[in-house]
Amino acid sequence: MATARLRTCMNSAPIALVTGGSSGLGLEFSRQLYDRGYSLILVSNRDDELSRAAAELSSPHPGLDPGSPAVRTLCMDLARTTAADELYEWCSSQGILPDVVVNDAGMFFFKELTADDLPRVQAMIDLHVVTVTRICLLFGDAMKKRGSGRILNISSMCARIPAPGVTIYSATKAYLRSFGRSLSYELKPYGVTVTTVCPAAVATPLYRLSERQMRAGLRLGLVRTPRWLVRRSLRALFRGRRVLSPAFMNIWLPFLIACLPGPLIARLWKKLK
Repeated sequence: MATARLRTCMNSAPIALVTGGSSGLGLEFSRQLYDRGYSLILVSNRDDELSRAAAELSSPHPGLDPGSPAVRTLCMDLARTTAADELYEWCSSQGILPDVVVNDAGMFFFKELTADDLPRVQAMIDLHVVTVTRICLLFGDAMKKRGSGRILNISSMCARIPAPGVTIYSATKAYLRSFGRSLSYELKPYGVTVTTVCPAAVATPLYRLSERQMRAGLRLGLVRTPRWLVRRSLRALFRGRRVLSPAFMNIWLPFLIACLPGPLIARLWKKLK
């Protein structure tokens, strides 16, 4: 079961819940939401990273009241079918209904699938599909009753690129894109928005690129910084956009891959694996 540590007392500031909020893209969401005056609930399965993130975010920020906003951390494994329900129950027991929910927690691996991969496959499906779906429905229903709320889900450019090596990742991200877009229409009449972000490559540890590859990608514009992506994602969230596909790669790469003949894709995969 989850463990929680209260860093400072929650106050009247708006509240944002960020899954995967202790590192990578999630940490950048946490930083920028904190700078906007949001109290935070950071959820991750890495307790040490949560401690470091809370210490960083709770340090004095220029222009902000030292007593506000607040940061809470919740250490739990979100890649379980019961995780979303436990998270919602914990928030309810604390009397917390977030104003913003950011579903950023994710996992990634690149390889040809075998039966040995079933545990990782199931974990990815549970994390990307089951947990996000249940979080959206549980918190979304409470937001409907309140008459306001914003949900942001992180999908991927891979949602439009079914390809060998990222078979499960692409499929789960495609689900998130479709689910988020449809749910946004259902919740909009109740004052609740759902924004789905489909980023291309981002400079985070998720993809395990070498430092040299990362620098080259950033120079060429093939990889974007978390700060760049989060700034645009939050702008889309607060404007109520349904889907955001930032970066020029989102235009040309899926189209280019879709034009490749099947036999060529098979030959390329044979060389890569």
